Amino acid sequence: MKNSRIAADGLVLLGCGKMGSAMLEGWLARGLPNTSVWVKDPHPSDWLRGTGVQLNAELPAAPAIVLVAVKPQMMREALPSLRAMGNGQTLFVSVAAGTPIAFFEETLGADTPVVRAMPNTPAAISRGITAIVANARGGTQGLDEAEVLLSAVGEVVRLEEEGQIDAVTGVSGSGPAYVFHMIETLAAAGVEQGLPADMAMQLARATVAGAGALAMQSNEDPAQLRINVTSPNGTTQAALEVLMDEENGFPALMRRAVAAAADRSRELARG
Repeated sequence: MKNSRIAADGLVLLGCGKMGSAMLEGWLARGLPNTSVWVKDPHPSDWLRGTGVQLNAELPAAPAIVLVAVKPQMMREALPSLRAMGNGQTLFVSVAAGTPIAFFEETLGADTPVVRAMPNTPAAISRGITAIVANARGGTQGLDEAEVLLSAVGEVVRLEEEGQIDAVTGVSGSGPAYVFHMIETLAAAGVEQGLPADMAMQLARATVAGAGALAMQSNEDPAQLRINVTSPNGTTQAALEVLMDEENGFPALMRRAVAAAADRSRELARG
């Protein structure tokens, strides 16, 4: 991992569930020494115990980065224990949903460098995407350091301001669940048309995964890819006339779904 400050001063991972474990695995694979990593987790997995990181040991006084990966409901209990690291050079990177930068500044000190991040679950297989935004104290350096860490589990994009993170939650943060539900419903529709359930699920999974991979690798945008496979008056056009209906199809449903997730994100941030 190309960040000498992290290797020299250390990295603290607060919480090591599925997301924290995925990131830690990526860091170690990229060459971050396990002796440079401290992990605080009350219920460490067997895998975590075998990584050789400094587990539930005394923390360094001023690590380069503290990555906060605890559940939002545990934040008020866990974060105050790190108050001594605030207002200094330690960068706090949070992947906790619904916890605004202001909470970190209030808890740790107004001069604490903070980056708020919104990853998604494909990070578990290094195919995630994470949006990041920093406070004034974190600045460009904080974003650069956060990107080094978070790129270990997928792509990283930078937001212009923190308010955009609610929209990110609605699109990519919660988005994998929409795709999983699409697979469910596509398979169920296949069963209704006479396919065996296991075959319908195999077809649905492979179709969604393959179409996603094609969209990522193609030089054409998704709209053009859709046009490419839609023959006039053919089977795909018949289906798309249902799906693309502005009142009852995907456009209306997706707008409502993303808005609902974004609104809920705003509610969680308000506490």
